[in-house]
Amino acid sequence: MIAMMAAAPTLVHLSAVDLVIIAFYFLLVLAIGFYLKRFANTGEDFFLAGREMTAWVAGLAFVSANLGSLELLGWAGSAYQYGILAAHWYWIGAIPAMVFLGLLMMPFYYICKTHSVPGYLQLRYGPEASGLSAITFAIMTILMSGVNMYAMAVVMKVVLGWDINFSIWISSLTVGIYVAAGGLFSAIFNEVLQFFLIWFGALLIPILGMIETGGWHGMVARIHENFPGQDFTHMWAPMRSFGDNPMGIHWTGIVFGLGAVQAMGYWTTDFLVVQRVLSAKDIRSAKMAPIIGSFFKMAVPLIVIIPGLLARAVLPIHLVPASGLQPGQHSFNEVLPLMLARYCGPGLLGLGITALVAGFMAGMAGNVSAFATVWTYDIYRPFLVKTAPDQHYVSMGRWCTLIGLVISIATAYLVMNFASIMDYVQALFGFFIAPLFGTVLLGMLWKRVTRAAGFWGLLAGTVSSVGMFTLMKLNHYWVSVFALSPKAQALAQDMYQALWSCVTCTVVTVLVTLVTKPRPDHELKGLVYALTEVPREEHTSWLHRPVVWGVAALAILVVLQIIFW
Repeated sequence: MIAMMAAAPTLVHLSAVDLVIIAFYFLLVLAIGFYLKRFANTGEDFFLAGREMTAWVAGLAFVSANLGSLELLGWAGSAYQYGILAAHWYWIGAIPAMVFLGLLMMPFYYICKTHSVPGYLQLRYGPEASGLSAITFAIMTILMSGVNMYAMAVVMKVVLGWDINFSIWISSLTVGIYVAAGGLFSAIFNEVLQFFLIWFGALLIPILGMIETGGWHGMVARIHENFPGQDFTHMWAPMRSFGDNPMGIHWTGIVFGLGAVQAMGYWTTDFLVVQRVLSAKDIRSAKMAPIIGSFFKMAVPLIVIIPGLLARAVLPIHLVPASGLQPGQHSFNEVLPLMLARYCGPGLLGLGITALVAGFMAGMAGNVSAFATVWTYDIYRPFLVKTAPDQHYVSMGRWCTLIGLVISIATAYLVMNFASIMDYVQALFGFFIAPLFGTVLLGMLWKRVTRAAGFWGLLAGTVSSVGMFTLMKLNHYWVSVFALSPKAQALAQDMYQALWSCVTCTVVTVLVTLVTKPRPDHELKGLVYALTEVPREEHTSWLHRPVVWGVAALAILVVLQIIFW
């Protein structure tokens, strides 16, 4: 074991203070999990935290479930790779979708008391579409769990010198124990704790980096000096053509592929994040939670994107794609731990590492708890064991949490075949999230959509997405066909792949609907917008109405786009 822990040379050495901080955090996480086990006795408690969370708690958990080590390492690496264009995934790729979720889609999820998005599809379309979405979602969460494991292993390798296998097993087993014990209760409480730990720890890098470079303008000047010929510091101006930016993307890919499809699909149908909002105590809290989360989300580039840009300005080495990594080199994925090692001394280093560990725990907890819920409620109960007592399903949820964790360890090694973590993750979202958004949205807004149309549209969208991805990887010719330019890099390819898969899903769904018989209106009450009486905040002051804060979030978003144009 000692040999495994010391398998790679360390960049820094931990002091006793650092070790105490890290050990205390791990013990605290386990203690919370076992303490909350007493409150997770029923299925409603274990999978939805009893629906007792306030808007603020649910909103913080909502954002924290998305702010794992995957986000911290992945987008810091993407910011180094693509520049400030990566911030689009936090602003255009998040805020409109979060407001849309809060104001329009949460009432449906909450009113029909579903445990998951596949649960909604079961009510709207029947078992075929629900089963397909549950299976694809279970596959995605296993693959995403592997990404989180790999991300944390990168931190241990760069900062601590631990062997990648050793760090994967230690961290994953800790997550498995506390989520299996306390379910979503445990995951949410730890996510709120981790939200503050991540911010306090990760803020060290942008603060110290900006001091070293002399502020924003000093950082920009250094980047232009180190990397002449590419614009890494503007968001919209370089996207007039494919060749003017390091991502090789046109603005249509960001607006339609990311903003209209990928982001909407992720924030409104990915059960990992939706599950947190379903834990809210009432309909107003459920609507407010993602809107509250949107304000925090807008600030996240400060601790994720800026470290990647600072690395372009201050690191004495050039980083390379993970897929082409040679001995002695560092990949895009290692930006954040490299910057952490650069700026943090004793005590601060322990806090910074704890922040990354917290991010890893948040991401892993979200994935394994979501996998347990979807497997138990959307695959195991409807198709395998239909009439067991509630306690049986809680036990199944705990066991499949641990089983899913073990399986996902094997998927951690798939990430090494991609240039960066986010290239891999966005490809997964294009497979499973983009077509699912078309199916869910059509089902909510158009009562005419039929049972068969939901299934065949979702299947066609998923198959087309996998097909496009495979063709682009096997032959570069197809990149110019699907991504509209041979200069499109992996992340740009993912955006157009998502757009075309959603279009395919929508077209097939509409065509099949036109030749099949719809369900009667009385069966769709509470499931379709036109047939549902949505509760409104008529006796609530304007300051407490979700729509007011949703508009405020969108207004701030517009200002940010102008500032960083």
